[in-house]
Amino acid sequence: MPEKPQILITDDEKSIRNILRDILEFEKYRVVEAENGEEALQITEIKEIDLVILDIKMKGMDGIEVLEKLKERQPELPVIMISGHGTIQIAVDATRKGAYDFIEKPPDLNRLLITVRNALNSSELIRENRQMRTELHGAKDIMGNSPVITQIKKTIDKIAPSSSRVLITGENGTGKELVARSIHNLSKRASKRFVDVNCAAIPSELLESELFGHEKGAFTGASERRIGKFELADGGTLFLDEIGDMSHDAQAKVLRALQENQIIRVGGSETIDVDVRIISATNKDLQSEIDKSNFREDLFHRLSVIPIHLPPLRERKEDIPVLAKAFLERLGKNDIVFAGKTFSDDALKLLSEQQWTGNIRELQNVVERLSLLSPGDEIKVRDVEQLVVNRKSSKKVMNELIDEIETFQEYKEEAERLFLLKKLEKYDWNVSATADAIDIQRSHIYNKMKKYDIER
Repeated sequence: MPEKPQILITDDEKSIRNILRDILEFEKYRVVEAENGEEALQITEIKEIDLVILDIKMKGMDGIEVLEKLKERQPELPVIMISGHGTIQIAVDATRKGAYDFIEKPPDLNRLLITVRNALNSSELIRENRQMRTELHGAKDIMGNSPVITQIKKTIDKIAPSSSRVLITGENGTGKELVARSIHNLSKRASKRFVDVNCAAIPSELLESELFGHEKGAFTGASERRIGKFELADGGTLFLDEIGDMSHDAQAKVLRALQENQIIRVGGSETIDVDVRIISATNKDLQSEIDKSNFREDLFHRLSVIPIHLPPLRERKEDIPVLAKAFLERLGKNDIVFAGKTFSDDALKLLSEQQWTGNIRELQNVVERLSLLSPGDEIKVRDVEQLVVNRKSSKKVMNELIDEIETFQEYKEEAERLFLLKKLEKYDWNVSATADAIDIQRSHIYNKMKKYDIER
């Protein structure tokens, strides 16, 4: 029987906390208490909380400020505000900032229980919708029957029950995170958290705080204690994506954490025991990075206990029809717009003959495009030719730009925009990988994206 939801009561009056606890525990809910906003924020970082009941008027950080911070960190976490000084304006302000509802003290028993039940039901619906979107845009299972994928599935089944560290390599878009999640879901840690960190997306000066957390006052802007990813993943799995982009300082601290199974928060002195399985991934050749002194060899050997290499899609073309049909079927299940679409055999054959430099992610996007833009229920070979194979060549695009644009400056800017957009799509919107490929700094790419209003 599934556990009842866990509810966090935050109020600086112990008598109110006791009343609410008695009511909720009588209904078999699990209850956690916090007497101030700072403690509430810490609890939501380290515990699985399904609902927060939050007082507005508290000493220190008030309820509205706590609400804002909660919504920044966990936007789908329902929050019910309570206050003994309720006004319509306070209630309106709280709901505008994301509160599910507002209840006056002392709470009416029936009103409280109905609101709690409705808030939890609403949260569950949001989670289900999010799961549907996840399944729509990302494969839930590793798909394919090629010999290499069959062997990878066998490897995952064999290593998942252990706590051995795994290093997954492969080009962008080959499904490295999917493999990591599969390992976690088949492991003894499946009931605990799977926490992912994109090492390339976090500035090097902030990565240490992201991984290990920090104490209040550790640096400018550290206004409160923060729990790091290692602590959040305690008992579960920590997925370090793009590990090859980690700075030398961060590499040294991660190595120490792996050696000692302990961490120290930035600005702290207390050692904290952590039990975390590390799965890492990279699209770089780490041996080459070691030769260039960009990556620590001792950390590489710690991470690469079990290596798994994912081949690019062009090296397992027999899986393309399986993937394309699965993506199309998933689209149809989750959106009526895509329902009833199928592929002709010739269309699948032509898809299998393409190079797919963006790998599985590119194929997935193309299937969605074909499903939307092909005129009939069956996607035919001519649709693939028109919408995939014969998309406008770079030369044709440039010729059209010459005809349409009058000034040289406008032409240069539009050509630059198109070039950057194409490269970002090729590298799955990984700014670090794109910057390496086209030999410019990441900051320049962000500036150009802002200048040309480029969004994923």
